[in-house]
Amino acid sequence: MSEQAPDLGFIHRFSPGRDDSRKPLLLLHGTGGDENDLIPLGQRLSAAAALLSPRGKVLENGMPRYFRRLAEGQFDLDDFSTRTDELAAFVAAARKAYRLPPPIAVGLSNGANIAWSMLLRNPKLLGGAILMRAMMPFDPRPLPDLDGIPILILAGSNDPLIPVDQAALLAALLGEAGADVTYEVVYGGHGLTGDDLSLAGSWLAKNG
Repeated sequence: MSEQAPDLGFIHRFSPGRDDSRKPLLLLHGTGGDENDLIPLGQRLSAAAALLSPRGKVLENGMPRYFRRLAEGQFDLDDFSTRTDELAAFVAAARKAYRLPPPIAVGLSNGANIAWSMLLRNPKLLGGAILMRAMMPFDPRPLPDLDGIPILILAGSNDPLIPVDQAALLAALLGEAGADVTYEVVYGGHGLTGDDLSLAGSWLAKNG
């Protein structure tokens, strides 16, 4: 059951955990998703963990996103920066309201991109990240110290929207910042596959 959500600046869902030893999951949907979209995924990946799932505030042709883009693969960098800080403030407020330790972000596409942006802005905000179909279309240097933060990056071998080399660049840069990066390429496109779920579940069993 989800608790009645307080007004923290974002429409969101929160489901309390059943095992305090499991890190909470911050679920960040892709374009067109909402606060309900990744709840089943979170429950499948870590059934006993608390789940926090905000809806993106930006609309693209009526579809929620976390930040604006100018074209496919081209971020509106000013909006990206502003929206990153806005979502990070929500996460900080939600952690206080729900008494949560740093959550592991589970982000898909647009949600994965704002997850790594929050990590670079505030390394202590999150306890790790699963970045599915993420990209890094610009150089974010200088990099912060992400010493030991566990990150799983899952790329699709035939993703028509995000070339594998973009995900590989993201993995390299996060590793350069000191994160404990696991990078996997699954056979598939932009959508999630059974291999994504298996790899994410195994990774969470060790890191979540």
